[in-house]
Amino acid sequence: MKSVDIRNKYLEFFKKKNHKIIPGSSILPENDPTVLFTTAGMHPLVPYLLGQPHPLGNKLTDYQKCIRTGDIDEVGDSFHLTFFEMLGNWSLNDYWKKDSVGMSFEFLTKILKIPVKKIAVTCFKGDKDAPKDTESSKIWESLGIPKERIAFLPKKDNWWGPVGSTGPCGPDTEMFIWSSSKKPPKKFDPKDITWIEIWNNVFIEYTKTTEGKYLPIKQRNIDTGFGLERAAMILQEKPSVFETDLFLPIKKKLNKDETYVRIILDHVRSALFILVEGIKPSNLEQGYVLRRLIRRSIRYSKLLNLPEDYLINLSKDFIKLYEKLYPELTENKELILTELEQEKKKFENTLKQGLRIFERETSKLKSKTIPGKLAFILFSSYGFPLELTKDLAKEHKLKVNEKEFKKEFEEHQKLSRKGSEKKFKGGLVDHSKIVTKLHTATHLLHQALRMVLGSHVQQKGSNITPERLRFDFSHDKALTKEEIAKAEKIVNEKIKQGLEVNVKEMKYEDAIKQGVLAFFKERYPEKVTVYSIGNFSKEICIGPHVKNTKELKNFKIKKEESVAAGVRRIKALVDYK
Repeated sequence: MKSVDIRNKYLEFFKKKNHKIIPGSSILPENDPTVLFTTAGMHPLVPYLLGQPHPLGNKLTDYQKCIRTGDIDEVGDSFHLTFFEMLGNWSLNDYWKKDSVGMSFEFLTKILKIPVKKIAVTCFKGDKDAPKDTESSKIWESLGIPKERIAFLPKKDNWWGPVGSTGPCGPDTEMFIWSSSKKPPKKFDPKDITWIEIWNNVFIEYTKTTEGKYLPIKQRNIDTGFGLERAAMILQEKPSVFETDLFLPIKKKLNKDETYVRIILDHVRSALFILVEGIKPSNLEQGYVLRRLIRRSIRYSKLLNLPEDYLINLSKDFIKLYEKLYPELTENKELILTELEQEKKKFENTLKQGLRIFERETSKLKSKTIPGKLAFILFSSYGFPLELTKDLAKEHKLKVNEKEFKKEFEEHQKLSRKGSEKKFKGGLVDHSKIVTKLHTATHLLHQALRMVLGSHVQQKGSNITPERLRFDFSHDKALTKEEIAKAEKIVNEKIKQGLEVNVKEMKYEDAIKQGVLAFFKERYPEKVTVYSIGNFSKEICIGPHVKNTKELKNFKIKKEESVAAGVRRIKALVDYK
């Protein structure tokens, strides 16, 4: 079964089950400073999972572009990916476990025609915080899954959330498919990698408090995630996701080492979907991830002796592969290819510097072994994979202290994880009072900038933390002191006027006719939520917002700068002393 058919069958199945199909969102999270990228289908739906009514109702389904950076070093095996598509369906305080499990089973067995004997599941084992999920296991048994194929696992395996320290969470049940042509064993062993996880149904029925308690939640939700690439791998009976129709037509052109080719394919595809969002390679946040992906692919291409134009040619192939599903790739093709070429040139200069460092430092050695610390510096600062350093060492009749390198690498990973944990400390999405005020202020600022600079000003992105708002917008030159002061004055005037903030649901087409601002056309469903701030500002948005602008107290622009060609950035504060 082709991947496009899997995607279409999924949406059509849940549409027949009275779910509304909603458009997927950007891979750049809006209004969530705790993560760099959209990591799951539920991510853009957090406000609705927290209780805000969705304009299309309580039963939803979609496919969502996702990026997860935690497994970059794992890419190269059969199924780890940086960019992937997540199919999902949601119940917002509507159906519960019986219907959720039943629909999943029906889709797997009736629509995808997967034999019951090839299906196994896991359920939550239970602990001091929540009981054993026998409700789910009994439902699975009633559908024909034998007890031997149901495993009960602890919280680390069968519990979702909270991503941060507090918030919605709950047990889940996961579905595994036997991926071998051999007869599946009678008893399910979750540690056997022949069983591939394909679907995860989360039952959000608790909230974790700041005291660490797990309390029943007012609105029970169901959030599911079905991995397209893994589904294609199983249904197309392939040994890895890279053998499916999502990669194989392009992979065939690279008849080289399997692991390196997989890394290159994953990283190039991921880079395209980040670049199309307007992100450029840099040493910070999303730009750093993008730079790392591009440079890793270049490193491995050199180890494989691929042609110099491999990066551009592979990118063109992927853009063509996805042109119908994601036309924005084709629309921004030239910009994407230009950025890739520029980053390639920058990295080649860095590689030359690394080679000079290698030659200089190895000439000083008093032994035949390159210290692991030097190998790691070449890896972290100059992009040399260990394999490249080993190859160079071999040419000079030297060895590398791999044990020391591994120690340095593990220490680096520990520090990275600590940084990641700090990033997530605030929770999945921050709806605190100050963040709510700052988010409302972005609407006022947006309209003020359009008044001062012109109607060409469009939001290009925003990021809000409890400390400040960051607002990116289209404009081709730096703002003057007078322009900054004027925009700031307009916002403060609207704060003092005490404008009411109202919310209304309406058809997308009607909203546009009424002059409501909306600049991410491909991201909106048929019915949308519109926030109006008096008669001053009207935008399609999902919140959070204050009820009256007086709550913001005051507004101050702290910095204005360039972030890309034709894109400016403002950092600002509200309610400051």
